Amino acid sequence: MEFLQPFYLWIKAFHIISVIFWMAGMYYLPRLYVYHSETETGSVLSENYKRMEELLLKRIVNPAMGATWLFGILLILTIPSLLSEGWFHVKLTLVIAMSAYHGVLVKWCRLYGADERPHTSKFLRIANEVPPLLTIFIVIMVIVRPF
Repeated sequence: MEFLQPFYLWIKAFHIISVIFWMAGMYYLPRLYVYHSETETGSVLSENYKRMEELLLKRIVNPAMGATWLFGILLILTIPSLLSEGWFHVKLTLVIAMSAYHGVLVKWCRLYGADERPHTSKFLRIANEVPPLLTIFIVIMVIVRPF
């Protein structure tokens, strides 16, 4: 879509800004679940974690993911040749995996909100490493473009 060309750098900037906000939330939210899992159900602290988790999702993580996808799609429309690049297919697959993990975090938020404890803090500490690992490979795909 040629009319988007003059806005390419703006779209790219807003895409990166959105990714930063999304990743900040994706790194922090699982950490909140670790702490929440170690609290007593019904305690004041547990209730505070519920509120923090819900607000983080609704005010930062969900909108940032939506903006990331929106600006990413606009970038593809601006440079359709990306669709023929191998590195881009790998990156897109990893972003879809990150989005799926986001969905898992939303589900966990609902469970913790209902005072269910689906996982141990040990499991959650390991799960907390998923977003950083995906981020590393996504950035490598975008910068190094090995394929």
